[in-house]
Amino acid sequence: MSFQTNGYQIIRKVISKELSDFVCNYFLLKRRVARKFFDDKRILPWTKEWGFWTDRQVPNTYSHYADIAMEILLEKVQPVMEEKSGVKLVPNYSYARIYKKGDVLERHQDRPSCEISTTLHLGGEPWAFYLEPDLQIDLGIGDMLMYRGCEIEHWRDAFEGEACVQVFLHYNDASKSNSMDKIYDSRPFLGLPHFYRNL
Repeated sequence: MSFQTNGYQIIRKVISKELSDFVCNYFLLKRRVARKFFDDKRILPWTKEWGFWTDRQVPNTYSHYADIAMEILLEKVQPVMEEKSGVKLVPNYSYARIYKKGDVLERHQDRPSCEISTTLHLGGEPWAFYLEPDLQIDLGIGDMLMYRGCEIEHWRDAFEGEACVQVFLHYNDASKSNSMDKIYDSRPFLGLPHFYRNL
C-alpha cells in the first residue's frame, strides 16, 4: 500500500510512545487551563491563542490551530512524510483536537493548504478514520495516516469513547508553482495564530 499508488499510507510509530504521551498530556492540561481561563473570564471569549470550542466542523470540542508543540511535530515528521510520499513538501499548519463522546467528523475534503496531510493519534481511545469509498483505518498511539486531503474524502463516525487526542499536520507539494506563496499557511513563520495569515 504505497502513497504514490493510492494517495494514502499508514505510517506506524512515526513518533515514540513517550513523545506521544508527553504531547497528549500537555494538550489535555492545556484544555483544562483554557477552560478555567474562559470560565473565570480571564481571557476574552473570542480569544483563540489558548484553543477554542467554536470549531464549526466539530462544535463544542476543544480545538487548536497552530499550537506551538504541534507545529514542532509538523516539522519533526516532515522528513518521514517526504521519504514515504516521494514528494518534497512545504509545511503549512497543524490543527489539534480532543474529541469527546458523540463527536462526528463529517465527510469532507480539505482546503488548498492541505494537499498532503496526516492524522496522528497522540492518545486517548482509538477512533476509526475513513477514506473514500469506505476504507477503515485504525491507528495506535504514535501512528499516523498520510493522505491527499484535497482529493480524497475522509470522515469519522460518531465517537463512542470518552477522549481521543489527534493532530492534523498539513503540507503542500513544494514542486507546485504556488506552494511557496502558501508556506506556513500564509503566515510569516510557524507557531503564529490564524490572524497572521495573509498579512
